[in-house]
Amino acid sequence: MPRIIPIRDLKNTSEISDMCHSTNEPVFVTKNGYGDMVVMSMETYEKTMLMNSIYEKLDEAEKSVASGDVIDAFDAISQIRKKYNV
Repeated sequence: MPRIIPIRDLKNTSEISDMCHSTNEPVFVTKNGYGDMVVMSMETYEKTMLMNSIYEKLDEAEKSVASGDVIDAFDAISQIRKKYNV
C-alpha cells in the first residue's frame, strides 16, 4: 500500500528516510491535497531505473523481431565462428 504524506511532514527527514528504507517503496508527498513529489531510497530508485532499462531493451527487441531485423541463432553462431576461425 502506498505511503502518502503531506508536504509539511518533510521536516521529519529521518522518519521519511526510515519509511523509505523499511518498505522499499516510494513515499508520495501531497501539497494542498494533490500529488506533488515522490521520495524513495537510492536502492529503490536504482532498481526502478534498472527495470526501466530492461523494459526498454525488451521493447526494442520485440520491435526488431516484428520488423524482421533478426537472424536465426544457428546462422549467427556460424557467422561468428567463420569470422573468428573457430
